[in-house]
Amino acid sequence: MSRDIDVLVLGGAGVDTIVHVPELPLPYADSYMIGSGIRTRAGQTGDFVAVGLSALGLRTHHLDMLGDDPEGDLVRALHRDRGIALTAVPQPLGTKRAVNLVGPDGRRLSLYDTSRSHTEDRLPEPTVRALAEASRHVHVSITQPCVHALPVLREAGVTLSTDLHNWDGENPYHEPFAYAADVVFLSTAALTDPERTMRRIAERGRAQVVVATAGAEGVYLLTDGEVTHVPAVAPPGPVVDSNGAGDAFAAAFLYGRLTGEPPHRCALYGTVAGAHACTIPSTETDAIGRDELFERAAFFEAT
Repeated sequence: MSRDIDVLVLGGAGVDTIVHVPELPLPYADSYMIGSGIRTRAGQTGDFVAVGLSALGLRTHHLDMLGDDPEGDLVRALHRDRGIALTAVPQPLGTKRAVNLVGPDGRRLSLYDTSRSHTEDRLPEPTVRALAEASRHVHVSITQPCVHALPVLREAGVTLSTDLHNWDGENPYHEPFAYAADVVFLSTAALTDPERTMRRIAERGRAQVVVATAGAEGVYLLTDGEVTHVPAVAPPGPVVDSNGAGDAFAAAFLYGRLTGEPPHRCALYGTVAGAHACTIPSTETDAIGRDELFERAAFFEAT
């Protein structure tokens, strides 16, 4: 069977409105003056992963639900401008959106508008199946309604990855994603015992690799029953925003995996790409290119 798509990205399309605030948490006040402006741009988790994969030269296709609205137009324009194939299923409730409050240190607080999805939403099964069967790999966002596509994806015989983000290890919503994927990404931010959670994912599911990102502490990698640590790398410039760093990590890790690199080199690619993302202003949607990834990975390997 012909696999004309390297990675199908499922879900996670939307827009963010960026507000730079003087500090987080933001103390209560009647009003704040935002001198840097309040800007809306396309780019949520699936968009960032798709942009990252495409920037590294992988043939990428994005499938999600979008509204016929200004936010949907921004998402369509992002994909068109980057040459990324997009299949947009109509969403009458509108395109997913969020407000990101960004502090001076680059940390963020995200406020998600949950009114723009419904529990009955579904991606058309024939569309999911056809795209999956044409793909080498599928990266599944944990946004609604992707969970309902997991059985079809497994039937299609394609490898899967997912990012559980700041899962606490207990919320049952994340479990179907955690246990269906061959590669699982998650953050250590909400975990009291990261290694225990990583091993549980591997034992109860089908994951060959579990990757727990820990920000400036680096990455913990579970493969072949062993947990190892990969240190963080220095960013190539000042840190201005952490938004999209995890998505950049996932895209570069998957690039390494799909090009036959061992897990530790995939993790190095991920840390380099994640560090690069932290230097990109939150009002932009950008990603590291392949040449820069190779150059910086070689530098850190040598040092």
